[in-house]
Amino acid sequence: MALLAVLVVPDERLKQVSQPIEYFDSSLRDFIQDLEQTMRAGPGGVGIAAAQVARFERIVIVDVSSKPNIKHHGRLVLINPEITQWHGMVQGREGCMSVPDYTGNVIRAQSIQLSAYDEYGQKQSYHCEGYEARAIQHEVDHLNGMLFLDRVVSRRTDLFRRKNYR
Repeated sequence: MALLAVLVVPDERLKQVSQPIEYFDSSLRDFIQDLEQTMRAGPGGVGIAAAQVARFERIVIVDVSSKPNIKHHGRLVLINPEITQWHGMVQGREGCMSVPDYTGNVIRAQSIQLSAYDEYGQKQSYHCEGYEARAIQHEVDHLNGMLFLDRVVSRRTDLFRRKNYR
């Protein structure tokens, strides 16, 4: 396993749209291990998209299980994810490994229904709510060449410089 280099703004490759996965083989699973290790190495990382490490394929990992008192499905590997339904809208603060200096307020669906394949090519369906739904929507945006900066409510009042703690 290896830590992968994470693209950061203003890298234009972060705007690239990712392509669907067609083959579910051992090299895909090896990459997913590296991607997960990269996610877990970051401070507070709960999700990562393959596009963030310059692999423009529709792969996302989300695991919000470390956050207390929230509903979650544990570690999710979502390949070719498709959000099929969404309900309610709520504003919340987001940060991103690819935008290390800022956080911002973004409006997202409160709950989502989604389908995706796992790393073995098995089709899965999930109903996600709250923080887990937000994290999935954030990562799926990466697959479509979008950052949370593109969805910030107002760049003037809802974008915040991240605090550095020593």
